[in-house]
Amino acid sequence: MKDKDLVFKIKADFLKSLAHPLRLQIIEYLKNREASVGEMVKGIGVEQSGLSKHLSILRIAGILSSRQEKAAVFYSVRDNDIFHVLRPIAEILRKKLKESQSVLAHLGQV
Repeated sequence: MKDKDLVFKIKADFLKSLAHPLRLQIIEYLKNREASVGEMVKGIGVEQSGLSKHLSILRIAGILSSRQEKAAVFYSVRDNDIFHVLRPIAEILRKKLKESQSVLAHLGQV
């Protein structure tokens, strides 16, 4: 594999780690805080087994960091620059939604 191809693969793998609604929800939940798995189960409203799988994917991708304190595992966002990636995506989606609403409004007039 060429160096350029490897760079694209690394980028794609990183973006894949974000490509799940629950993972995005986890990142937002941890935006300004550290939380234990138990807190997230209650706060997000998911089962621990499913949550743990997604936390692991985000940790392996380098998006989250974890630490253990007795029996509890705490997670936090490793680098807040991830929000510099997520904000423009939200903005693109807002624009897309506005355009769709405009098209639908015009269809209603026809």
